[in-house]
Amino acid sequence: MAYNEFAYFYDEFNGEADYDALYSQIHAKLEAHGIHDGIVADLGCGTGELTLMLTQAGYDMIGIDQSEEMLCVVRDKAEQLGLSGRLLLLRQDLLKLDLYGTIRAAVSTFDTFNHIPDLDTAIANAGFFMEKGGVFLFDMNTPYKHQKVLGDNAFTFEEEDASCVWRNHYNAADRKVEITVDIDYHETGEHFHEEFCEYTYDLDTIRASLEKHGFALETVCDGETFGPLTEESQRYFFCATKQYTQLEG
Repeated sequence: MAYNEFAYFYDEFNGEADYDALYSQIHAKLEAHGIHDGIVADLGCGTGELTLMLTQAGYDMIGIDQSEEMLCVVRDKAEQLGLSGRLLLLRQDLLKLDLYGTIRAAVSTFDTFNHIPDLDTAIANAGFFMEKGGVFLFDMNTPYKHQKVLGDNAFTFEEEDASCVWRNHYNAADRKVEITVDIDYHETGEHFHEEFCEYTYDLDTIRASLEKHGFALETVCDGETFGPLTEESQRYFFCATKQYTQLEG
């Protein structure tokens, strides 16, 4: 999933996202684990709101995304903030992740890992480059959200210059949500159509994959309130620590 044309107004359609609360949660977790600086990778950085907030906090950020359009948006924001020289951006598929060295931590937000059909490989790749004692902070949509909230529903977003219709179909047999996005620009009459999937992973599957690849799952909470999980939680937020390096494992 690349979010090609959608990249340019992703922030407008994602306007209700509480980046400040998300940043506070992530920064507090990093600080609590003694990670006050050093290299942190944002896996699926999107338009870079969180990436740039962590850059401003003093971390050496690597923003990674499969969409060149998303990365262009991040570059523009970084230039406006005077942060271009402090940020490395890589266009990569997380299933083929290849970094230049080790990282102290990794973050991944807004259900990036739900878009990956092979969760086990993605977690293995994140762990491969992480130092012992490193922290992996990420969120994922819950099975409840896929089945009950997205389901077979459609959502319409209206902005001044464009409109977007987001349609979902929950495929129970394959445990995934099939998504189509149609974008219409009012002034030019241009139309864009994108299709992608979100894959459903339950908590036991995620935990088992983390443990398999050298992580200990410390905490999992509601990814919107950051309080306890409930039966109607729509997003998980995970904090896992790397117990050994690949060579030790």
